Amino acid sequence: MKRQRQIFSLLFFCLLFCLTACTDSRVTTTETNWASCSPIGNMELQYAEQFTVTYYPDNYAWITIGQEEQYLLVPENQPVPEGLQASVTVIQQPVHHLYLAASSCMDLFDGLDALDSVRMTSTKIENWSLPAVQQALEEDDILYVGKYSAPDYETILSENCGLAIESTMIYHNPETKEQLETLGIPVMVEQSSYESHPLGRLEWIKLYGLLLDKEEEAAALFQEQSAQLERIQTDTEADTKKTVAFFYLSTNGSVNVRKPGDYISKMIELAGGKYIFSASDLHVEENALSTMNIQMETFYTLAKDADYLIYNSTIDGELDTMEQLLQKNALLHDFKAVKNGNVWCTEKNMFQQTTGTADMIADLHAIVTGEADEETQLAFLHRLNG
Repeated sequence: MKRQRQIFSLLFFCLLFCLTACTDSRVTTTETNWASCSPIGNMELQYAEQFTVTYYPDNYAWITIGQEEQYLLVPENQPVPEGLQASVTVIQQPVHHLYLAASSCMDLFDGLDALDSVRMTSTKIENWSLPAVQQALEEDDILYVGKYSAPDYETILSENCGLAIESTMIYHNPETKEQLETLGIPVMVEQSSYESHPLGRLEWIKLYGLLLDKEEEAAALFQEQSAQLERIQTDTEADTKKTVAFFYLSTNGSVNVRKPGDYISKMIELAGGKYIFSASDLHVEENALSTMNIQMETFYTLAKDADYLIYNSTIDGELDTMEQLLQKNALLHDFKAVKNGNVWCTEKNMFQQTTGTADMIADLHAIVTGEADEETQLAFLHRLNG
């Protein structure tokens, strides 16, 4: 019986895909060969290193993400050139009814006032900290379509999804990406998490601005955050040399820390602090992960004398008191930052509100310079009481 349902579902998808493909007037072809097209310029990028955009005549754009992922953005009412390699993903404008499985880019669409282009998400309403997104989910303007690794394909297809944007987590479930592509849905895997500079992550807003024909709005928002960072950098007190450890405690007793050189450690340095872990201290392995687990004994040795501890609440929720932290591991009693009351916790919006990158650095700057006292209300961090 189960197999019969699976066969029926597959037949339904195929039938619906055929009907959609036959009635979709956006995708056309031409005898123009892509090999004969010549580039006319490139998108100007200051910090982002994980994507490039090359402009072509008639508003075509060639997008490269990472080293291998290639996309051709085809303007509205323009044909798809012939001669494209099978590995190239074609994205046809206007891009609408998006499925955003990559939660970190949702705030960039919100910043562009383009949530109306987003139709589906793989993050439940209770796991969002962005008010506009929560409201959209409450009013069914955005639909939750299941976990990224097992989405509701029927709903995604019936909603005439124009593009699925996945995070790099999809590489652990390649069959999901393959299924979406089989159904005729172009899939873009965004790699902003691989950016080493915080503003590199934010600069992905330029790519989404290109997709949505909002390049000017994207450039303006990016420039605003860049200017704020420049103001922090010109502060004569910026370089404090105060050491900071950013971590959370796993249920198995290990400690999860950010790798040196990732964008969180870079934000700490841009704020005037010093990330306390070095690559040699942690024996960092060369892989795409931005975090790693170390034993508590190693964490104790390396971070006991850190001036500030910042607890990452993303995994097991926010902490409010020092007692809650110490219940996780009694060894933390010996830490300098605990004794001095310099322990902070991230808010839920720390990783979702990407447009606030410079504001996050400003919060860190207020902490390491001592400007954040007991009464200071920060946007992305709060001090543990007690």
